[in-house]
Amino acid sequence: MRLLLDTHALIWWLAGDPALSRHACDTISNEANSVAVSAASAMEVTTKFRIGKLPDAALLAQDFEAIIAEQGFDALPITVHHARLAGEMNIAHKDPFDRLLIAQAQAEDMTLVSNEALFDGFAVKRLW
Repeated sequence: MRLLLDTHALIWWLAGDPALSRHACDTISNEANSVAVSAASAMEVTTKFRIGKLPDAALLAQDFEAIIAEQGFDALPITVHHARLAGEMNIAHKDPFDRLLIAQAQAEDMTLVSNEALFDGFAVKRLW
């Protein structure tokens, strides 16, 4: 299975936070699955750390690439195609990070690991 971690799933995974579902943990840790982290999550973490919304994410904000590589996760760049799909979405959900994650999951045929039930209405496979 090809997984794309939502930003909160990545943060909870790294912290060993029990807010991450047992099913999500088991699926992420299964070596048969490939796990990717979007460049959108890097932007979200660093932006929210800078403005004080993620004060505990200093290490992740400063060394995002190395931390996801240490976890064996793949970096998923944002392509022009992803950005166009996100921009074309005729949905009320305005969060640009979520829009990009939805577009990437759709375009790359990936399962989005997220607790956001709202995503279920956007033709994306979601695991939680």
